[in-house]
Amino acid sequence: MAKVDQNEALFERAQKTIPGGVNSPVRAFRQVGGTPRFVAKAKGPYFWDANDKRYIDLIMSWGPMIVGHANPEVVAAVQKAAETSFSYGAPTEGEIELAERICALMPSVEQVRMVSSGTEATMSALRLARGYTGRDLIIKFEGCYHGHADSLLVKAGSGLLTFADSTQNAPSSGGVPQDLVKHTLVLPYNDVAAIEEVFKKQGDQIAAVIIEPIAGNMNLIQPSKAFLAAIRSLTAKHGAVLIYDEVMTGFRVALGGAQSLQGITPDLTCLGKVMGGGMPMAAFGGKKEIMSKLAPLGNVYQAGTLSGNPVAVAAGLKTLEIISREGFYECLTGQTEKLMTGLKAAADKNNIPFAVDSVGGMFGFYFTDHVPTSFEAVTKSNIDAFKKFFHLMLDEGVYLAPSAYEAGFTSIAHDNAVLDEIITAAENSFKKL
Repeated sequence: MAKVDQNEALFERAQKTIPGGVNSPVRAFRQVGGTPRFVAKAKGPYFWDANDKRYIDLIMSWGPMIVGHANPEVVAAVQKAAETSFSYGAPTEGEIELAERICALMPSVEQVRMVSSGTEATMSALRLARGYTGRDLIIKFEGCYHGHADSLLVKAGSGLLTFADSTQNAPSSGGVPQDLVKHTLVLPYNDVAAIEEVFKKQGDQIAAVIIEPIAGNMNLIQPSKAFLAAIRSLTAKHGAVLIYDEVMTGFRVALGGAQSLQGITPDLTCLGKVMGGGMPMAAFGGKKEIMSKLAPLGNVYQAGTLSGNPVAVAAGLKTLEIISREGFYECLTGQTEKLMTGLKAAADKNNIPFAVDSVGGMFGFYFTDHVPTSFEAVTKSNIDAFKKFFHLMLDEGVYLAPSAYEAGFTSIAHDNAVLDEIITAAENSFKKL
């Protein structure tokens, strides 16, 4: 009698009560095909699916699990916090400690407001920028994803690249009024001339520029120094707010985030993922002058019942403590680079066009002969080859992001033995492409 695939059974069951069977679209394997893996448990660099098959995890909950799944220190901190209740709806000392820690690690953040998700952080930062400047227009960049707030779902990255047909300045999602989208200008990533031209024509109307300082939602794309310098210079000159969306890169690429590597001081920063250690936790913060416009001090309203949740705060504080230890990022960066070098060598051995890139514990690989620098370049890579590679690696017990438009993530738990296993799996997979 054939053994029932529990992932298939769960997926069939899920689709009856959950749209598409998943609670976040990219989990559905729509781009790569096949059945999503339903996770039963995870530990360190691994997770086990509903069939009890072990996989090496290279998404790590899309970034947060930088110290590994179920890290004993983080688990202990969460258990201790949970014993005193899950939520109060009132201030706690832990919130102050987390705010102080963030401000110390990111000097551009003078004050910070806790929220529960990256989307909440970016939508609140945009509202604050508009309230502070008294302007409506915002600029974002092709392929960058900043959560699912209406104003930001225009030529967006992440799952939107898999599911939507983004043409011109049309919304990337149904349910988004064109009237809202007219306040969002979308420019190509890494195009200095384009942003200079827009500021020349409409500089006095632009409230904010929001950017992923290292894009991770159209695969990993790094900005040029000239691009970042132009953005910082133009926003400062025209009185627009520069928002660094570091929900993904914050504490992931370096202890001080991408801004510490790039030497850029944004006006506002959005954080999430790592700062919550895997719990629902995010934040936005920046110059005190801007943050003071928030209620209850100013007229820009933002609120959240579970903001600063004590259990999530405990997970975040312990995670930030661990990653602040000496040598953490040197080790994480070295392991990620070692993995990319191994994958590239395996592809070269089989004469497969393949390029790699990484920053800290974040990486990208591309089925093309060069590292892309824009959304358009990523779309011209060999997506069919990626789909085949994804399933071959899955068969080998390695779980990659189920989309060619997503960056990957390592953790401090990905030691040499784990890397060797991944590289061996890649060698076997490339042979079959």
